[in-house]
Amino acid sequence: MALDKATVARIATLARIKLPASEQEHLAGELSSILTWIEQLNEVDTAGVEPMSSVAAMSLPMREDVVTDGGCRDKILANAPEATAGFFTVPKVVE
Repeated sequence: MALDKATVARIATLARIKLPASEQEHLAGELSSILTWIEQLNEVDTAGVEPMSSVAAMSLPMREDVVTDGGCRDKILANAPEATAGFFTVPKVVE
């Protein structure tokens, strides 16, 4: 499928992309190449091929869903520049 400059300009308008006229011819060639490649993919026989979400057959490990508080407040606060009473201390941001 070959695209012309007018079609590329229309696509750019719909996508709200500012496209100079000097680049429209080059982009028309690139988009035409992409559409030709997609047409080639459509010719591949995929009858009997099941859809898959991954090329590797695997199952995800399951774990018990337990709610905790993390238990590492002191380690987290060790990274803070300043902490007071177990909380981050930050400068006042209201003017």
